[in-house]
Amino acid sequence: MEKNSAQMKLAHNPCTLVTQGFSVIWKNPFSMIKWRKFNGEPIGIPIYDAVEHAIKKENAAGYKLKVCIGTDSQVKGQETEFATVIVFLREGHGGFMFIHNEKTRQQFSIKERMLVEVAKSIEIAYELCNLFTLYNVDMEVHADINTNPHFKSNDALKEAMGYILGMGFAFKAKPEAFASSSCANKVVN
Repeated sequence: MEKNSAQMKLAHNPCTLVTQGFSVIWKNPFSMIKWRKFNGEPIGIPIYDAVEHAIKKENAAGYKLKVCIGTDSQVKGQETEFATVIVFLREGHGGFMFIHNEKTRQQFSIKERMLVEVAKSIEIAYELCNLFTLYNVDMEVHADINTNPHFKSNDALKEAMGYILGMGFAFKAKPEAFASSSCANKVVN
C-alpha cells in the first residue's frame, strides 16, 4: 500500500503536518509554563526559545549534543507531582537540564500515571523536535517504565512504546531511561 505524500512527509518529521500542500507547525501552550535550570534559576523565555539558545551556544562552543526528554511522578498524599526534564548531553563533556514541575489532585492508577508521564514527555518533544531536526541534534524520549514484567509499571510498556514510536521518536525504557528514572526522579523526590 502506497503512502500519500502528506503521510510520507509526516513520517520523516513528526513536528510538521502537511495537508493539501500547506505545512502547519504545531505550537503548544506547554511552552509558556514555567521552566527552570537545575540550579533553580527561572527560564524567563518560552521553552522553545530557551532550547534553541542552548543548542546554538553549545554548538558555538564546539559540543555535539544529544537531548533526552523524560517525566517522572510521585504521589504525595492527595497530590501527584510530575517533573518533566529536558536533558542536554555534551558528547564527552557532561550535560545540563531544564526542569518543569506541576501538581494535580487527580487520582491515577499506576498504568494511567505512567501513560500521563509519557504524554507529558511527548508533548514537549513534539513542540521542540523541529529544533532538533534543524540543528541536527539526536533526541530520545525516556519512559520511567520497567521492562521487567514483575514490576507494576510494566503494564503500560506496550502502550507507551507504541505511543512514542508512533510519533516517530526514539524510545528508551528502564534501565536505560535515565532522563525519567534518574533526572526527573530526583526532582520529584
